[in-house]
Amino acid sequence: MPSKTRAPTRQQPASRHDFHPILARSRTIHTPTAPVAYDCVRLIFVRNGSAILLSEFGEKPVTVGDVVALGANTLCGSEPEGSITVTTLYLDRDYVIDQVFWQHAAFLADRLHAQDFAEELYSEPAQVLHLGEDRAGMLMPWLDELVALSLDGPTPERFYRMQALLFAVVDVITPYVKTTAVRRSVTQRRAVHPSPPRHREFAPLRVEARQAIELLRREPAERWTLQSIADAVHLSPSQLGRVFVHAYGKTPMTYLVTVRAEQLARLLRETDLPIEEAMRRVGWYSRGHAARMFRQAVGVTPTRYRELSRQKTAA
Repeated sequence: MPSKTRAPTRQQPASRHDFHPILARSRTIHTPTAPVAYDCVRLIFVRNGSAILLSEFGEKPVTVGDVVALGANTLCGSEPEGSITVTTLYLDRDYVIDQVFWQHAAFLADRLHAQDFAEELYSEPAQVLHLGEDRAGMLMPWLDELVALSLDGPTPERFYRMQALLFAVVDVITPYVKTTAVRRSVTQRRAVHPSPPRHREFAPLRVEARQAIELLRREPAERWTLQSIADAVHLSPSQLGRVFVHAYGKTPMTYLVTVRAEQLARLLRETDLPIEEAMRRVGWYSRGHAARMFRQAVGVTPTRYRELSRQKTAA
């Protein structure tokens, strides 16, 4: 059930100075909300009342003591049974991936590897966690403080307090999260710079933005142009550009480079494909261009990336 009260919306855009990787909002919902998706991770804590959730897991009842965990781009709506009061934590996707990287840094090669690992580990994008009223009650003071800090506006001076509160909350709910066994590939750790933060408000995604991103992730090797993507989602190229940048903080073609770099990194880590063949599989047909794009996204050339990934395998 998306939280809209007090959360930034298209009518109340967040400026670049308002960006924060952690945002908390509380609201009471009296009427049904249609399923929408956000490009962030959401943790929704039921504080009072009950509702029927409508999400990728079908229809499920939630009540006091339950927590709804939703991955990025996961549709969810609700039908309150009278009313329901929730506190929602919005967590920037890059921020969450960064935590996964440091949590499992002993065997993850980089943040691209961390993203793949997180998608495999948390393969159920929508879950209801039954903490129970007493255990959930422990979290309420921390959630209230997170809301208060969010309403005051993000400041560097309070960031560590917000992070400490978040980690305390996550520490309590993590044992209830369903995970999938992950094959821990042995790869070389190395330091890379995280991608620049996307200074955007946490707002519902336009359907066309979700359709476009699904196309790019499903068929990265397609010879996409801005026009062909726009045609596929029934928008003009200029409209698609505005919608996509608003949703994801980058243009469709820039996002496509990121997707191709992610998938090429996976092929280099996990297969013995010749580098040029791996490049073609993700849609790059010029080795020189692919090497430049990959280095721009990851920090090293494809050849060096594979060497680094194999060093620890041989050790």
